[in-house]
Amino acid sequence: MDFLATLLHTIAFVPTLVNNIEELFSHRTGAEKKDAALSFLRAALSTSSAVANRQIVDHEMFNLGLGKVIDGAVECLKASAWAKTT
Repeated sequence: MDFLATLLHTIAFVPTLVNNIEELFSHRTGAEKKDAALSFLRAALSTSSAVANRQIVDHEMFNLGLGKVIDGAVECLKASAWAKTT
């Protein structure tokens, strides 16, 4: 599968991933939750093979971008009914 298609397909699961990380790691800090989400995303994207195939040429920038995607998903979820307190 083309890398861009794989990336977009994986990003579609970020809100669900963030929700699940929140449930599993509710006692952890936000930074720890973000690290866990990044770890899951990297595994899903198989970034090591993408780096080896030169599809990702700046690994650090790629990771920063993934972090922004996670941050954006968290902001959207907090602004939605998902964050509704009972």
